[in-house]
Amino acid sequence: MKKIFIINAAQSFGHSGGRFNNTVTLETANFFRNLGAEVKITNIADGYDLQEEVDKYVWADFVVYHTPIWWFQVPFGFKKYIDEVFTQGHQRGIYRSDGRRSANPQINYGTGGMLHGRRYMLTSSWNAPETAFTLPGEFFKQHSVDEGPLFGFHRMNAFTGMEPLKSFHFHDVEKNVQVDRDMTRYRSHLQEVFTPLLHELKAS
Repeated sequence: MKKIFIINAAQSFGHSGGRFNNTVTLETANFFRNLGAEVKITNIADGYDLQEEVDKYVWADFVVYHTPIWWFQVPFGFKKYIDEVFTQGHQRGIYRSDGRRSANPQINYGTGGMLHGRRYMLTSSWNAPETAFTLPGEFFKQHSVDEGPLFGFHRMNAFTGMEPLKSFHFHDVEKNVQVDRDMTRYRSHLQEVFTPLLHELKAS
């Protein structure tokens, strides 16, 4: 059976109630359950046990992250989760070391992960419109979400040994949210990314 670990970083703070990412999380869980996958979900705002979270990473075939973006980074509750859980996972399943050897400490940084063979997918939700990333002269200088603001997030996952799947980013969710349209596009993305991978796992 395919094993999916969903991390929902929705957080209530200021004018954000976390409802959009809760909706995305439910959509993701339903997609995988309808395919017969086993699903575990962590809603970070509900609290968590550190070793249980490490065990979920080790257990999973796929990790799916859902996060809003606040001030161009993940919310403070999600950053705290990462700091605590990944530190707990040192030599317990997430990473062994930074990968370097004392004989030549200049090379092989970032190769000490223990989650090889697992893949992850990132979704994020932005107030910024997609054009802020794509049009010349606009705010993000034509750097994509993945190669710009969230580059470090992807390298964090690479440090653990996980490999990325194609991300999905929701834009303009504050001033122009269209949930039905966005969920339709997101379901198509899930089908495109995961259907061949789940068939591959079933055949192996």
